[in-house]
Amino acid sequence: MAKIRDLIEIGLLIYPGAQLAAVHGLTDLFAIADQLAAGRGEGKAAPALRVSHWQPAPEAGGVHCCFDTHPGQPHRLVFLLMPPRLNGLPSLESTTALAPWLRAQHADGVILGSICAGAFLLAETGLLKGRSVTTHWSYAETLAERFPETVVNVDKLIIDDGDIITAGGLMAWTDLGLRVVDRLLGPTVTVETARFLLVDPAGREQRFYSSFSPKLHHGDTAILKVQHWLQKRGTRDVTLAGMAEQAGLEERTFLRRFHKATGLKPTEYRQHLCIGKAREMLEFSRQSVEQIAWSVGYEDAGAFRKVFQKVMGLSPGDYRRRFALGS
Repeated sequence: MAKIRDLIEIGLLIYPGAQLAAVHGLTDLFAIADQLAAGRGEGKAAPALRVSHWQPAPEAGGVHCCFDTHPGQPHRLVFLLMPPRLNGLPSLESTTALAPWLRAQHADGVILGSICAGAFLLAETGLLKGRSVTTHWSYAETLAERFPETVVNVDKLIIDDGDIITAGGLMAWTDLGLRVVDRLLGPTVTVETARFLLVDPAGREQRFYSSFSPKLHHGDTAILKVQHWLQKRGTRDVTLAGMAEQAGLEERTFLRRFHKATGLKPTEYRQHLCIGKAREMLEFSRQSVEQIAWSVGYEDAGAFRKVFQKVMGLSPGDYRRRFALGS
């Protein structure tokens, strides 16, 4: 006798400009997980996953279902996910129009999730105030400026806050999908799904892939002059006194204005520039870690390794093994 499986619905919101590859990819991922769970014969039957697609219906003043793997069954969303976009951010018109519906879903107990720029739809609801969230690393500054009560942490690829889950870059839909599978069907099915799809089930962080993007539009010409100087000459043998001299400022004034303009202390800014250059050398050269450390301004290779690990979350050796050309 076939076991009766409870039905759990996962909704995907197709807002204007949403990446359809992610929508269809998540639909397939959940279908694969559902098949794997159904094929496990032992114990209590795992829940069955139902996937529905939702899109705005301006003429009706709401949102309607446009695709359903279990048509005819009454809708009862458990998860509602906002996919990424390929081109820019969601329009303010679409985020404000969808915010009341999203708040209502959340109030009804639906767990909300976003990928990449989808975080802007969640932020518009006000539900992210005081929460740690992630988005694509290139959108971090914009998200933080537009929603200052949100704590943006783009080092993380996934931040699971229970009732709200946010994921980082475009392809982080695989990570979010697997997190949802883990919460609904458990770790065994999650690992089997990841193995079937040939994706990494855990252990990734967005900072492995992001590049340092210094703030250059702050309007402080003295600090901008130093930033351009550092980019041109490199950071080897650079001192605080040398940077202050380039800016034409007293050191204490330089420190204060540099941090205000860039969001970083001069030492932290220099570290990010050094690590950026080191990453390139690790990926495209065969130089030893010691040689690379010296090239980017570190006399002590041990100190370089510690800074690299702190910034990137990987040791230089692990980074090279993972990202070197031809590895």
